[in-house]
Amino acid sequence: MDISFIIFLAIVVALVVYVVAIYNQLVALKNRYKNAFSQIEVQLKRRYDLIPNLVETAKGYLKHERETLEAVTAARNSAAQGLAAAAADPGNADALKSLMGAEGALAGAMSKFNMVMEAYPDLKASQNMMQLNEELISTENKVGFARQGFNDQVMAYNTYKQSFPQVLFAGTFGHGPDATLLEFEDSEEIQAAPKVSF
Repeated sequence: MDISFIIFLAIVVALVVYVVAIYNQLVALKNRYKNAFSQIEVQLKRRYDLIPNLVETAKGYLKHERETLEAVTAARNSAAQGLAAAAADPGNADALKSLMGAEGALAGAMSKFNMVMEAYPDLKASQNMMQLNEELISTENKVGFARQGFNDQVMAYNTYKQSFPQVLFAGTFGHGPDATLLEFEDSEEIQAAPKVSF
């Protein structure tokens, strides 16, 4: 065999191995951000499960605040639907934007709920309400940490995918548009856990 043919063959094999490594790294990074989103999903579902308990506990005290309770329930249901759509494809920008909007509406409804609750000292002092409040705050903190982990994984995926020479192969390997960060309209509100006082 000719030495130039052996060198050419070695170069081709090295290139194929390099391209395979790029493909595998893209897949690994995509799976990491999907896994990170599943952590957000777990915490948001927990929060969505806590909200009906909170509303039920408050119903007896807030007989004249039916509109507020219904708004919280409707916002919670909308957010749960947004989460289901985003969980099906965490890389889908439209699904994440829908979830972000629904979460914003839920935060607004909960804020109004909390303001109404201030007028009911007996409800604020209720043992059930204090326990639910503590669980809700804990869950909000976990959502924040999970969201940070998701955004870190999305950033790693997007950075790797946009780097040279990966950018040449990403589209070919089915890694089209960049993954979307999970950001909320008012990032200051999200960075600090919501203050729920009962």
